[in-house]
Amino acid sequence: MPQDTLAGAGESSLGFVVPQRARFDEPLTLKSGAQLPSFDLVYETYGTLNAARSNAVLVCHALSGSHHVAGRYEDDPRNVGWWDNLVGPGKPLDTERFFVVGVNNLGGCYGSTGPLSVNPHTGKRYGADFPLVTVEDWVAAQARLADQLGIDTWAAVLGGSLGGMQALQWSLQYPERIRHALVIASAPKLSAQNIAFNEVARQAILSDPDFHAGHYAERGVVPVRGLRLARMIGHITYLSDDQMAEKFGRQLRHGEHRFNYDVEFEVESYLRYQGDKFAGFFDANTYLMMTKALDYFDPAYAYDGNLAAALARAKAKFLVASFSTDWRFSPARSREIVFALLHNRRSVAYAEIDCDAGHDSFLLDDAHYHAVMRAYLENIET
Repeated sequence: MPQDTLAGAGESSLGFVVPQRARFDEPLTLKSGAQLPSFDLVYETYGTLNAARSNAVLVCHALSGSHHVAGRYEDDPRNVGWWDNLVGPGKPLDTERFFVVGVNNLGGCYGSTGPLSVNPHTGKRYGADFPLVTVEDWVAAQARLADQLGIDTWAAVLGGSLGGMQALQWSLQYPERIRHALVIASAPKLSAQNIAFNEVARQAILSDPDFHAGHYAERGVVPVRGLRLARMIGHITYLSDDQMAEKFGRQLRHGEHRFNYDVEFEVESYLRYQGDKFAGFFDANTYLMMTKALDYFDPAYAYDGNLAAALARAKAKFLVASFSTDWRFSPARSREIVFALLHNRRSVAYAEIDCDAGHDSFLLDDAHYHAVMRAYLENIET
């Protein structure tokens, strides 16, 4: 679940954007029972909130994503928002119609309160002392941001992967405050295999000698080896076998076998590059927390595993979309959501899109995918 591929250099039809910060001084009690006395959320907005405040859309990010959904920064023009191909004037999520909000979730490492923040009780960074947060906690914090922005009801909440789980949770936690939920490349809960992948990635970080029980920042180090390996493991699961074969095959880096443990195949070089890049900007404690939030998400848990019963309280209309080669969150998982909604006679559109890019398909500028998103979004009344 990534927002796994940061956009590269290029023009953005939104131009330059500026992050904002919201402060919340009322304590937030988390699902775990822990309490945050106060917190900040960093967010960005695109477009204009109309007079009726009825055109607001919340975009939820996936595992390694952020508030920077679209546009670029004046001081860093190469930093283009992760969903810039979808969000902007004339794009499927049209900022000439909608007021779009992107927020960095609690526990994130892009400015919102998280493990890198200072704990007001100790004067030191939280590190591993930052409490575990869940999808439900993110939605509760997002609701407070909506209150501060004067948004009573979202025209839509959407996201891919872990972001799609948040969109689904919005329809359950605040059914009166969301008119449409767009759940893309997601699932109603993780399979045992997905939990297993997350655990292996976490163990890579936890066993890094530089992890120091999560208080590595106090020692001025970063568990680079663990983060690198966690990202490499994750990245394998985000791509399809067909895409990896097409991009790399068994191509040799040096044109010959060198009979050693250094990089020989191009796919090895690619994975090491992705791992090194990720370890250079993402926080290890945040990664651990995000994967745990994925593991914990299960709306049907309180209903003896009955997803239809869990989704009965949803009132929103839905678009559920999946991708043919996504084996991490397969189309069958999306259809579970669709069938549960249909059982409750909810309005739901479903698209299964033929795309060879695996789980990362939801980040790409695929013509069929974008046509589906545009058709649905154009029919949302504002």
